[in-house]
Amino acid sequence: MELPKLQAPSLKELFIKEMEAQILSGKLPIGSKLPSEREIAQAMGVSRAVVNAGLIEMARKGFLEIKPRSGAFVADYRRRGTSETLLSIMNFNGGMLGKQEIKSILELRLVLETLALELAIPRLTDADIAVIRGHLERFASTQDPQSAAEAAFCFHYEIGVLSGNTLLPLIFYSFKAPVTMLWKRYIQLHGKQKLYENIVALYRQIEQRNTAEAVRVFQEAVQQTISGGVSIYYE
Repeated sequence: MELPKLQAPSLKELFIKEMEAQILSGKLPIGSKLPSEREIAQAMGVSRAVVNAGLIEMARKGFLEIKPRSGAFVADYRRRGTSETLLSIMNFNGGMLGKQEIKSILELRLVLETLALELAIPRLTDADIAVIRGHLERFASTQDPQSAAEAAFCFHYEIGVLSGNTLLPLIFYSFKAPVTMLWKRYIQLHGKQKLYENIVALYRQIEQRNTAEAVRVFQEAVQQTISGGVSIYYE
């Protein structure tokens, strides 16, 4: 049995986690000014270098706005955030997302993956179909929800790659963690077989190069989840 090596988080990572928790809990409200780096370092028992690096990272993720000669302010992360911000929200909530965040991810998938199907299917070669089928077979052979969720992501991600649009795969991959988490929850609630049937139904239309029917099958499955007919919401 091969066990993974354990690695302790760095002071910078611990600092960011604590500061994000302060913001997400509302203890540091949007618009509020942070104390100086020196004051934060003294209060938290870390170096100014750790504080400086952590604040820069949080600004990149949309949690802070750093104004030269004025200081750091808590930003409206709902407007300035990235997919990394979403991961921080998930981690703060114990790996869970609220109903609105889940619904928003599904709606985004509805738009982007419909486009991917419409672009990819007319240009697929037999070799491309074989690659997609390989992801389906990998999904079928998985033994646990996490592996199955990752295989499901790879199946849909491959369609984005084959679309020929250079941005779609990048956007897909930036949402890998939350999307995979939602597929894992789907499997835990409704079983791997149900998701497998959905993927097979989509694959059959892709294999036949039937764009309209593939889009219909995909959209119907996602809409069922959005509406709560096949719910994955935590509430």
